[in-house]
Amino acid sequence: MAAATGFAGRYNEAATPETEATLKRLRWLANFLDTAIRLPGGFRFGADTIIGLTPVAGDVATAAIACYFVYEGKRLGLPRSALLKMSGNVVLDLLLGVTPVLGDLADTWFKANVRNLAIIEKHVGRTRALR
Repeated sequence: MAAATGFAGRYNEAATPETEATLKRLRWLANFLDTAIRLPGGFRFGADTIIGLTPVAGDVATAAIACYFVYEGKRLGLPRSALLKMSGNVVLDLLLGVTPVLGDLADTWFKANVRNLAIIEKHVGRTRALR
């Protein structure tokens, strides 16, 4: 998304309908994978945690799904530094997840998909990332 200049300074131009549809899809996926289930006390987790309980294969599967955020980030024109940070989040999530038991807890806490969504939304001028 290009930035424009005006009397009030720099601002982001309106996102295209395609970009808005992509953001909506990514928000849904990040919620499903990282924050869909809420426990008493406000702790949230999602399908990533449940799938990750399957040793190695579950973590590899969720890392493959998380790569979709990096793909969409590239398609939306994020800078290389943002894509590298997103890729690092996916790799760290995978490495945390493959460690038995404690890794599953750490994977639940880290929430790579929500982090990557926040990076994408920051780039396109949105601030609605899940937390």
